[in-house]
Amino acid sequence: MKKTAITIFAALFATAIMAQDIDLPSPRRTGGMPLMEALARRRSSREFDGRALPRQTLSDLLWAAWGYNRPDKRTAPSSRDKQEIELYVAMQDGLYLYDAEDNRLLMVSDEDLRAMTGTQPFVAKAPLNIIYVCRKQMITDKTPDELIAATYANTGFIAQNVYLFCASESLATVVRAMVDREKLAEAMRLPDHSMVTLVQSVGYPAAE
Repeated sequence: MKKTAITIFAALFATAIMAQDIDLPSPRRTGGMPLMEALARRRSSREFDGRALPRQTLSDLLWAAWGYNRPDKRTAPSSRDKQEIELYVAMQDGLYLYDAEDNRLLMVSDEDLRAMTGTQPFVAKAPLNIIYVCRKQMITDKTPDELIAATYANTGFIAQNVYLFCASESLATVVRAMVDREKLAEAMRLPDHSMVTLVQSVGYPAAE
């Protein structure tokens, strides 16, 4: 009986942990604003409404940013197709890792780390901060300077996808380099071979 009770408790505990992950609805891959109009409307904004994004919008956003548009290829390019960038999502209810293959958000922490994703006050109010993280161990054929150049370029490709999606959906966004990367990486408990490149805030625009 004691063994059975322990087994049941372990199963319930595992279920509770898994329940903290977020299963996203399938992303919508059609529609949206014509490209030239989205380019005309693309802009940076640092004023956000605090409302959370609906799950469907969140799914569409992350797929547009760095989802799979073919079995093994992404919506943004990467140098030598290393696909070394990971997307972490900081929201009010916690920090998540985007699992593009299964279209899920995997909970990393239940802490609200938004205020740590930048040095400007608005980052704590933005409902969503995407943290771009490079897994340096996946790039073994470059010098340190070449690695930095490649991974920042790859981050930029993804960030521009986010800009265009936000323009299409009338959302506000800004990509940011003003962040204490070491402090943020420590709070995120990133391994030594991972490094924060840029951060991008996303949300509804503040009412004028």
